[in-house]
Amino acid sequence: MLRVATDIGGTFTDLVFVTPEGQVGTAKSHTTPGQYEKGVMDVIAAKHISPRDFMSFVHGTTIVINAITERKGAKAALLTTQGFRDIIEIGRGNRPDFFNLEYRKPQPFVPRYLRREIPGRMSYKGMEEKPLDLSGLVAILDDFRREGVEAIAIAFINSYANPAHEEAALAQVQKLWPDVSVVASTQITREWREYERMNTAALSAYVQPIAHRYLDDLTGCLANAGMQCTSYFIASNCGVDTVKNMRQVPITMIESGPASGVWGAAALGRLIGELNAIAIDIGGTTAKCGLITKGEVKLNTNYLVERTEASAGYPVMVPVVDLVEIGNGGGSVAWVDEFQRMHVGPQSAGAVPGPVAYALGGTEATTTDANLALGCINPNYFCGGTMTADMPAVNKALDQLAATVHISRQEAARGIVRIANNNMVNAIKLISVNRGHDPRDFTLIAFGGGGGMHACALAKELGIRKVVIPKQSSVFSAWGMLLSDLRRDYLQTQIVDLGAPGAAAQINDALTQLEEKALRAYEAENIVRARVHFLRYARFRYQNQEHSVETDLPNGAITDEQMGPIVEHFHVNYEREYTYRLAAPVELVCYHLIAIAQVDKLKPEKLPTTSRRVEEAVKAHREVDYVEAGIHSATIYDGDALEPGMSFAGPAIIEESGATTVIPPGLHCHIDDYGDYQIQTGQ
Repeated sequence: MLRVATDIGGTFTDLVFVTPEGQVGTAKSHTTPGQYEKGVMDVIAAKHISPRDFMSFVHGTTIVINAITERKGAKAALLTTQGFRDIIEIGRGNRPDFFNLEYRKPQPFVPRYLRREIPGRMSYKGMEEKPLDLSGLVAILDDFRREGVEAIAIAFINSYANPAHEEAALAQVQKLWPDVSVVASTQITREWREYERMNTAALSAYVQPIAHRYLDDLTGCLANAGMQCTSYFIASNCGVDTVKNMRQVPITMIESGPASGVWGAAALGRLIGELNAIAIDIGGTTAKCGLITKGEVKLNTNYLVERTEASAGYPVMVPVVDLVEIGNGGGSVAWVDEFQRMHVGPQSAGAVPGPVAYALGGTEATTTDANLALGCINPNYFCGGTMTADMPAVNKALDQLAATVHISRQEAARGIVRIANNNMVNAIKLISVNRGHDPRDFTLIAFGGGGGMHACALAKELGIRKVVIPKQSSVFSAWGMLLSDLRRDYLQTQIVDLGAPGAAAQINDALTQLEEKALRAYEAENIVRARVHFLRYARFRYQNQEHSVETDLPNGAITDEQMGPIVEHFHVNYEREYTYRLAAPVELVCYHLIAIAQVDKLKPEKLPTTSRRVEEAVKAHREVDYVEAGIHSATIYDGDALEPGMSFAGPAIIEESGATTVIPPGLHCHIDDYGDYQIQTGQ
């Protein structure tokens, strides 16, 4: 019986499985846009395993984020409170390009003619000010049918304080039109901020039909192939969840795959004693990085889709791993602008046609092509030896690029790698320096097909003293899925003055209600209470400030005596993020309860060793251009032959079937007990 995880990326679909004896198997196949479930079945078939033998199955997907960014979701409509249908279009005034007089706000995903108003009103205290009037709903739904609406979002003003009106409208829509896809904002979150909550509901409705089809198609394919175990899907909060819950709120899968990679890095860090780490996932299309402090992954509920220097983006109010993502990966295309400046990305060659070296029709040089030209990647062991790189085509593409900026082919390849590295250094600074953290205090855990290729160069630039390349780096996001428990996040806005009498009792009552809600939801899916435990957080602010800082809360009943330490903890967190603290009253503004149900998951074991010497893992020697360190004769190691306890120094290259690790001259590499490559990049 096998524990299996699959992860769909922009270029490849990855698979990891673990046998009862602890043996790990991996595979990759090309992602199949439009029929993502086919890519999953292809990678299962490529490893010659059968779904009949699965004892657990976890899956990460890009289906939700792709539907949004490619505008391939459903035709969605919106029901909201009378007088408020334009909130989703008015948005916020936080445009990034502030002095651009021609700036245009992002267009809402629900056009105005499909936004309808319902009489009724709740106050901000949750009291009914005006009764809900659903008498016009029949006519509204008839109109939606004529317009070809496929999904409906419901978002009423102040429903975070009292969801009764939303729940009544939801029930009535389901009664009058059972076949339509519908979601209410309070099914997703009970946080305040009407625009963000309304946009989240609209985006969830927009992706819901396509997510339903995908979930049904994939689980159907697996069932037809004989799989009998429960399917779990990775959510953006680093936990897994059931198909039933994902169908209700598919927007929680918006950063499904990347979340598991950062979670896997946190789990690996706890295993090897590196509790403060920066995780970077360099794939074929993008590079994503996240911060891990004290072994915990930082989450963000102010996530913005498509935010750029010229666009404010779209807010999504669900817990998402705090990521910075840039369009830089192995398939990122190098190009020259009108000022003769070279750039790398964000355009990508993707899976098709892919880098020029694939010989599938690509003509523009990519980061992968540059690394081949520099000798970092072995053209005769390309993609794990499954193909031979088309080096004449690579050289031709680099020559064309070099001629445009009047440099040599070698300089063009070096320039591509330098620019790609610089882009990734800036991304790491955004997740660390811009959050008040010094990257020199962290270990860099790099994975993805390109993680080991660039990690040492990034670490040297940032002053990071250690790089860790995981054993299964090329499929590490899928590996991280096997370490995740079932997890659900519950957020509830409530203003509590921490200095007022009875504040502790008020907090205890709210947390108790949220815990009971979580337990009832799990019990409805036959998950017993004994499997569930809670992590408790709250967001605090100085009185009347706009934004808040999240701080953990102690377990058990909170007493009046604990209020002082809680406030001091907030002061410390606030000062770290904003560099100052105030002598002002502190308010709690939102509870954040995490309900975790334990599931059967992977427990990493130390790898066995033999009496082999490191010299037996040497495959060859070849000249490698290390860009900053120049050209050196590098020792080429077979990654599959390396085992715990072995050590060596660069210049070296470690070759594996799915990844290559580049170790510059003078850097020392040690293989730890779990087969990871620990590389010292500084003192």
